Amino acid sequence: MTDTNDDRSVMTAGFELDRLEAERSAARRPYHEFLRVPTLSAGLYVIEAGGADPQQPHREDEIYVVSNGGGRLRMGAEDIPVGPGSIAFVASGVEHRFHDITERLAIVVMFAPPETAGT
Repeated sequence: MTDTNDDRSVMTAGFELDRLEAERSAARRPYHEFLRVPTLSAGLYVIEAGGADPQQPHREDEIYVVSNGGGRLRMGAEDIPVGPGSIAFVASGVEHRFHDITERLAIVVMFAPPETAGT
């Protein structure tokens, strides 16, 4: 749905994790972007148990919300356990990755500003 307020276009949308997972799986990719607006982008990222997270530092700030699974997240010098309900913030340019994944991780990722190619 689109609404206009003071000449600004505002988008609203609702999402279901099961449907996003089906779309991600059909695309056969670990990351599925489901939202892109001028100020942020969001996607679903899945890493299988025992899998590797090859990501490099991004030019954007990120928020991770873990919906399922278990493992660890290294962010700079910090290394934390993650599981359902874990939320983490990673500033742009900070080296980070998920590791020691014991159970398939499903993570909602938000980038601000929107993720750019090559990050």
